[in-house]
Amino acid sequence: MADIKPSLATGADHDAPEWQWLARDPLLTPERQARAWLAPRLQCSPEAVPLRRSAHGRPQLFEPHATHDTSWSHSGHGLLIALSHDAVVGIDLEHERQRRQVAALAQRYFHPVEAEWVAGQPEGSARQSAFIRLWCAKEAVLKAHGRGLAFGLDRLRFAEVDGHLQLIACAAALGEATHWHLRELVPQAGYRAALAWYPGILPA
Repeated sequence: MADIKPSLATGADHDAPEWQWLARDPLLTPERQARAWLAPRLQCSPEAVPLRRSAHGRPQLFEPHATHDTSWSHSGHGLLIALSHDAVVGIDLEHERQRRQVAALAQRYFHPVEAEWVAGQPEGSARQSAFIRLWCAKEAVLKAHGRGLAFGLDRLRFAEVDGHLQLIACAAALGEATHWHLRELVPQAGYRAALAWYPGILPA
């Protein structure tokens, strides 16, 4: 299993949504920090960022920025925020810590093929890493979709291809598996993250 090289604390290029690591401000909610980050990119004040929540709690941008999408995730002392254009986007951040019985957790929540892959890693850091990489990837896609963990972690399946996780199959509500893009990130030491995006819109 290949390890993921550290990423910069920010990213923006023509292939992927813009994203950035921020230190969590304990005096602000994650949404208020996200508004402050989004404001200069959308050329408005933080209060004027056209942001609302779906029935399932997913943040959404509306007119005049309905062609943009945003997602954020916080864990430990960090906050990751992403902004896309003409694509739905999801981002997940996890503070690395020792998790007990990750093979059993994978068997309970992940697709059976993924659970087998996790269990097949050497016990210790390699198995922990495999589990958290899959968790971040799945959460990123499901946050982009809008239902989050309630949708079911076993309804999408990743595989490691050339050292990187790739979505192989998924429920029809998630669209075409081959249309999903995923970037695995190490935005800061001690953290893992994943950025997922789907060009256009997902099936209704």
